[in-house]
Amino acid sequence: MQASDRFNINSQLEHLQAKYVGTGHADLNRFEWAVNIQRDSYAAYVGHYPMLAYFAIAENESIGRERYNFMQKMLLPCGLPPEREDD
Repeated sequence: MQASDRFNINSQLEHLQAKYVGTGHADLNRFEWAVNIQRDSYAAYVGHYPMLAYFAIAENESIGRERYNFMQKMLLPCGLPPEREDD
């Protein structure tokens, strides 16, 4: 692999990280990464009607109620953030 290939790959990765929040970056901690994954999952469930209908049938709820529940879970998908230690 040549130096120009490495630069090109890093450039593409930086572009993806700037464009899509869920791809992460070097300063992303574990909690923020987990929140991104959970929110992406809930957004996919709400956005794909057959998947939303599947969850509604599995939980014996209406589709509207499931959509509402998923939207509420998107607010704090992993609970409150951990306290940061300031050094």
